[in-house]
Amino acid sequence: MKKQLYPCLWFDGNAKDAAEFYCSVFNNSQIISENQIVVNFESAGQRFMCLNGGPHFAINPSVSFYVVCETKNEVDNAWEKLLDGGNALMPIDKYDWSERYGWVQDKFGVSWQLAFGKMEDVGQKFTPSLLFTGKQAGKAENAIRFYTSVFGNSSVTGIMRYTAEDPDVEGTVKHAQFKLNDRVFMAMDSSMDHKFGFNEAVSFVVECDNQEQIDYFWGKLSAVPEAEQCGWLKDQFGVSWQIIPSVLEKLMSDPDRSERVVQAFMKMKKFDIEALEKA
Repeated sequence: MKKQLYPCLWFDGNAKDAAEFYCSVFNNSQIISENQIVVNFESAGQRFMCLNGGPHFAINPSVSFYVVCETKNEVDNAWEKLLDGGNALMPIDKYDWSERYGWVQDKFGVSWQLAFGKMEDVGQKFTPSLLFTGKQAGKAENAIRFYTSVFGNSSVTGIMRYTAEDPDVEGTVKHAQFKLNDRVFMAMDSSMDHKFGFNEAVSFVVECDNQEQIDYFWGKLSAVPEAEQCGWLKDQFGVSWQIIPSVLEKLMSDPDRSERVVQAFMKMKKFDIEALEKA
């Protein structure tokens, strides 16, 4: 069951501005589609959805994006652009894992870990990194095992644990890398009081070709009934997912029916493909 899997970033009416900004920061980027609700851009062959969601949720560093930069100049150029109006979470410097690395939260609230390295070391340019903190601290390994059981073409690449010498809970996940649907993800635990956690502002979109696939992912992932709305759900770890039909973008791009499609799915929790196509 190999499906499209990509992140969605929540914005308060400025999704187009954000998408254009990221296309200016990262090479080989372009906006590939847009409608009144979402703007999709692609960078280095990877897709991002930018959603005009309103003021309800704000992006925080519980989900960041690890970016492989193949030259130190690329790190520095991206850092300069992303830091403008943003703030440094870890200063750009030399670290054990990279000769040139910095963690920055940009002016839209999105967090990026910029690292000088080789693409083959990770396998992709952008890698979502999940930080399990607060009530979710210590649950990263359970989450990894769960996610890799749900998605096909999945595997655990490696898990590094905190030791007694580290300033965190011994045995929990210091850094982990795993694949879902052949897409690389990272995860780590942190028992520090970060004052943030997973929310709907960063979600992961799963495109499905038929109702059977929608039903499968919905049944496996949804753990918070009150969070179910318009194809959105929240799992047992607080991470948000969008389980959508792959035909939705085509329906939304048709000016003669897009408004009816929106009205139809606004009444849904789990998407009903047949009802959407009849709208």
